[in-house]
Amino acid sequence: MLSCQRARFQLPEGAHYLNCAYMAPLAREVEAAGIAGIARRRNPADIPASSFFDEADRARVLFARLIDSPDPRRVAILGSVSYGIASVASNVRLDAASNVVVPGEQFPSNYYAWSRRCAETGASLRVVAAPAACAGRGAAWNHRVLEAIDARTAVVALGNVHWSDGTLFDLHAIRRRSREVGALLVVDGTQSVGALPLSVRELEPDALICAGYKTLFGPYSVALGYFGEALLQGRPLEDNWITRRDSDDFAGLVSYRDEYREGAIRYDAGEHSSEILLPMMTSALEMVLEWRPERVQDYCRSVTAEPLERARELGYWVEDEDRRIANLFGLRPPQGVSLDRLRDELARRQVSVSVRGSAIRVSPHVYNAAEDLEALVAALEATASERAASNA
Repeated sequence: MLSCQRARFQLPEGAHYLNCAYMAPLAREVEAAGIAGIARRRNPADIPASSFFDEADRARVLFARLIDSPDPRRVAILGSVSYGIASVASNVRLDAASNVVVPGEQFPSNYYAWSRRCAETGASLRVVAAPAACAGRGAAWNHRVLEAIDARTAVVALGNVHWSDGTLFDLHAIRRRSREVGALLVVDGTQSVGALPLSVRELEPDALICAGYKTLFGPYSVALGYFGEALLQGRPLEDNWITRRDSDDFAGLVSYRDEYREGAIRYDAGEHSSEILLPMMTSALEMVLEWRPERVQDYCRSVTAEPLERARELGYWVEDEDRRIANLFGLRPPQGVSLDRLRDELARRQVSVSVRGSAIRVSPHVYNAAEDLEALVAALEATASERAASNA
């Protein structure tokens, strides 16, 4: 099992950062790669034309390895998840007879593009609401998603896990059902890829888009996308010079080409070849590959198992263990506990988490240790004691 990786980060002494789902802290080696890139930028004469391609292709290779893709050319370098989802949505045929299925309250980056396309085409947007918090909620939600997919479904768009509470969707069952009706499967892997094993070789999604700054530990403004066979001949959002065939021949750039470079590279965002951001992203991917997603899950499970039992004893609801991931979970407080008061208590103890809807979202990672979870539980216990006193 992994040991605690806190030494690779520069988190303040006494701070309990349990908020990787908001933004991962910057590892020392990732920061160093960015600083080296800034220094390199001082003298453009030291930046050869090949650098516009080499670091991007290195990122493709590393990300392909992480998601078990046999072809790095299926990977595009994007600026954001919304950019990647918009690239997919613009290449999907919809009409008034079709529908798009999304889970309720999923992150907006995998919602707005579909909402717009449905409004433009007359297609129906089917939002599958979550069941009430109870035992079996995750299984019931998965069942609802499967039921919502029918012969008129053109796209199923969702995260591998729900961003607010870590509920795990059964992507393989959803993939089988979407394939039965001829629908595309578009996955936002931002809150799971890098921390949870996912094989595109096995799942065969039509698109998998991931922000770089959360469980991939990279910089903001870099995202990575895998595009399946159905989208490899699509039309990109931009008419970008660097994505065209033979674009590495700078002397021949005015010999305009209609053909794109092979694979999903046509979807690369303009100016993605940052000599600062891309080295940070590749450094982060190397680190995540070293950790291995299955070991991240094991580590997070080991430091959260006992604290979660104590939270349940205090009346907090947590998704069933087999229907959530270990590095992201929502704590829904019992009746009578004020979210505002709990948030104040957490802040007083320097515990960083997020409030998402009715849940306290907790997202530990390999830089966390038992004392971080202990501080979280102490805040829960303090507010529980206050509630008991006020009811006495």
